[in-house]
Amino acid sequence: MSLDKATVARIAALARIKVADADLDKMVGELGAILTWIEQLNEVDTKGVEPMASTVAMELHQRDDVVTDGGYAAKILANASEPVARGEGGFFTVPKVVE
Repeated sequence: MSLDKATVARIAALARIKVADADLDKMVGELGAILTWIEQLNEVDTKGVEPMASTVAMELHQRDDVVTDGGYAAKILANASEPVARGEGGFFTVPKVVE
C-alpha cells in the first residue's frame, strides 16, 4: 500500500497524535514498512489451523468433585475448647468477635 504525507497526516490526526511536518517523511517510510509486513502476513495460508483463542465455545477439562481428604472430625474436635456433641452436628464454638 502506497502512503503519502497527506495520508500519514490524516492517520496521525485520527489517532490524535501530533506529528511535526519535518517528521512526516520518516513516518511515511515507517508506516509503509509496517503495511508491507502486514501484507506478507496476509499471504500465509492459515486454512485448517485452529485458532489459539477465540469466542468459539470450548469445553474445559474439569476434575471430579470428590472429597479427597476428611473424615477427621474426632481429631479436629479434640483440639476444641468447647466442642459440641457429634449428635448435634460435630461442630465447635468460637469466641464472639462482633458485638
